[in-house]
Formats: sequence, structure tokens, C-alpha cells
Amino acid sequence: MNSNFAQILFFLEAMIFSAVIFMHLSKKSSSVVNLYMLQSLAISILLFSSILEKPSLLLIFAVGITFAVKAIIAPHFFHKLISRNHIKFSASTYLNAPFTLIVVAVLTAFSYSHLFHPLTVIFSQNADAILLAVATMLSSIFLLINRKGAMSQAIGILSLENAIVSFTFLAGLEQSPALQLGIIFDILAWIFIAGTVAMMIFRHIDSFDVSSMKRLKED
Repeated sequence: MNSNFAQILFFLEAMIFSAVIFMHLSKKSSSVVNLYMLQSLAISILLFSSILEKPSLLLIFAVGITFAVKAIIAPHFFHKLISRNHIKFSASTYLNAPFTLIVVAVLTAFSYSHLFHPLTVIFSQNADAILLAVATMLSSIFLLINRKGAMSQAIGILSLENAIVSFTFLAGLEQSPALQLGIIFDILAWIFIAGTVAMMIFRHIDSFDVSSMKRLKED
């Protein structure tokens, strides 16, 4: 792998990581969905680069399905859910923006510590990108914890899945196209189930704020 290609991979991983950061800061539900779409586009390009090394019709099909589900179908589904329920803003975070950025910075520094350095031995040419993928995973987990909005948390799970996919790719841990297709169809089913449940909750309590869901215990 030449240095230019390694730089491109790092740039794509930086896009994936940046999307998570802006998900933390965004207040509009539609913006969070758009950031996930951008993140998924970067993931699709990342996976497409593997076709250049090992051309395969099944692999091309798997990458194409990945792009369709993550970058088109899932964002369209969430946007439709937002417009149908007239949702303009997502729920707030437990921490304000400055403290949120501080926690993300700490998690990023932690991912570049000596504790995760052994991971770079797997594929040393992508060392920086691999550690950034770890930071993306940690930041996505924090997104699940810090956000009050059920929709934002659902997208946080999808963002975590994207981070795991990018890590396995950058670390050279190969997955068969058949396995990738199975994972994609599982994600597609989860999106529709989670979206349906979220819509039912919104109709019942008129909010996606998980702190408001304690009212369900009283109903």
C-alpha cells in the first residue's frame, strides 16, 4: 500500500470521525440524519477501495447494497419519520457543548494512548487511521450515553456500526461478501423495527426525549 492511498484512507476515516463530532453538537434531527448519511458515504467509498485490490462481482454487489441501505434507504426512512411527526429538533444532551467536546477530546486522547497502541501492529501502515477508528467507536458510544433523543440514540448505534466496519477494514480483518450482505440485511431490519417503535413512542408521549419516557410507568 503506497503512502498516498494510506492518506486517502485516513482522510475518509477523518470524515467518519468528524461526522460523529458534529452529531454530538447538532440540535436538529434532520442534521443528525444528514451527518449519518455523510458518514455512510465515506464508509461506502472506504469499502469500494477494496474492489480495486480484489475485483469481484459479489464484492461489488455487497458494496452497492451497503451504499444503498446506509446512504440512501436509512436516511430517507429517518427523514420520512421526522417529517411525518413534524419533528424539528432532537432532544438535548445531558452535557452542554463545551463539556461534550472535552469528553470527546479525552476519549480521542485515550484512543491514542499506549493501551491501544498494540492494535497498530495489525496493519502498521494504517496506524493513525486505526486509532482514529477506535476514537470514532468510543465517541459513538458516548453519543448513545449523552443524547436524550431516542432517534439520535438509534443513529448513534448505526454510527457505532460504521466505526466498527471502518476499523475492521483498516486493520485488514477481511469479511466475506456474504457475511457483509447478512449484516446489511440485519441492519435494514433493525432500522425499520427501531423506527416503528420510536414512532409509536412519539405518538404516545409526543416526544423522543428519553427522560420523558418515565411517564410511561405511570400510564
